[in-house]
Amino acid sequence: MKLLSLILIFTGLIAKAQTIENFTLTNVIDNKKISLSSYAGSPGVIIIFTSNECPFDRHYADRIQMLATDYGSRIPILLINAHTDSEESVEAMKNQKLTLPYLADKDQTVLNQFNARRSPEAFLVKPTAGKFTIVYRGAIDDNAQSADDVIHAYLKDAVDQLLAGRKIETTETRPVGCNIRRN
Repeated sequence: MKLLSLILIFTGLIAKAQTIENFTLTNVIDNKKISLSSYAGSPGVIIIFTSNECPFDRHYADRIQMLATDYGSRIPILLINAHTDSEESVEAMKNQKLTLPYLADKDQTVLNQFNARRSPEAFLVKPTAGKFTIVYRGAIDDNAQSADDVIHAYLKDAVDQLLAGRKIETTETRPVGCNIRRN
């Protein structure tokens, strides 16, 4: 059994939990700085890399708002825009009329720390001993184009399991959406 565990670890089939360093970004809605560390007392934090222009982000807008309605009092939700195209500028972000914190990561420091690839791409992080660990990463659910046809609500399931103190059953899924171009 020990040999099998070692083989799985070395082949990468058992992933080591990724720890996220604290970050501070500006919320374009009110120009206030938001630090991940300020949520150390929460059971977790949902972080979604998003954009102004990606059609997939528009498909998910209502579902993200529903997550905020259902969980916002227990699990904070942060939207991060790391796209650098002109239509993704801070000024364009301010015109989105969002109610959730919408953070600008134009130097892509936080994007690179999470190794996010798509928009939208969701992460659920859990505070542990002063650090944050990714416990889920990937798609919000299994149907980007139709909320009515969702079979697996991956992010919601992970949040429910976290809040219940249970093991997260699905820790990673393949995100769908627009590629985030690196600087």
